[in-house]
Amino acid sequence: MGNEVKCVARIDGKKDQGKALLETSEVIFRGAECRVKIAFAEMKSVAAEDGELRIKTTGGEFRFAVGLAAAEKWREKILHPKTRAEKLGVRAGMRVAVVGDREAALAKELRQNKAQIVNGNATASAELIFWFVDEKSGLGTAGKIAKNLEGAAGLWIVYPKGKKEITENDVLNAGRKTGLKDVKVVGFSPTHTALKFMVPVAKR
Repeated sequence: MGNEVKCVARIDGKKDQGKALLETSEVIFRGAECRVKIAFAEMKSVAAEDGELRIKTTGGEFRFAVGLAAAEKWREKILHPKTRAEKLGVRAGMRVAVVGDREAALAKELRQNKAQIVNGNATASAELIFWFVDEKSGLGTAGKIAKNLEGAAGLWIVYPKGKKEITENDVLNAGRKTGLKDVKVVGFSPTHTALKFMVPVAKR
């Protein structure tokens, strides 16, 4: 069950048929007659009842008939969203290396998740690597970093959004050329995107 469901919505008492989407920090509904975007921060109450996700805000009441299972799942995700570190696969005790100019908040989040931060140059001992790259030319050392990956270790390449100096295709091509497999993409921050690469199962 995904985060996108065709459903009937009741918005301020009016019915509309369309598609509801659960995003990282908001619920979006695109209907035949109206479109709404409800940020988690503006929700006053969230409930799952009779197969409906019911949301109240200061601006009105919304009901989305997404089904019993989806309604409960979405309610839980809205009320208890994962931290960024959790979304990035950081677990307590995990050895994590950071290469490049890290975001200031990252180290704090890693410590809060009880990760063990290892020397960025000693990536061979890391289970997860965050590599910050600002432009395409910086991807030239991808092969060197990839050689240090062992087993199921993962490499997150973090790069700026919407910059012509480095694009998603640049990052994908650099990672794939090393023999790694791209497995996931997430919004790292309002300004950066992160692509995850891993050693293919057959080569571990």
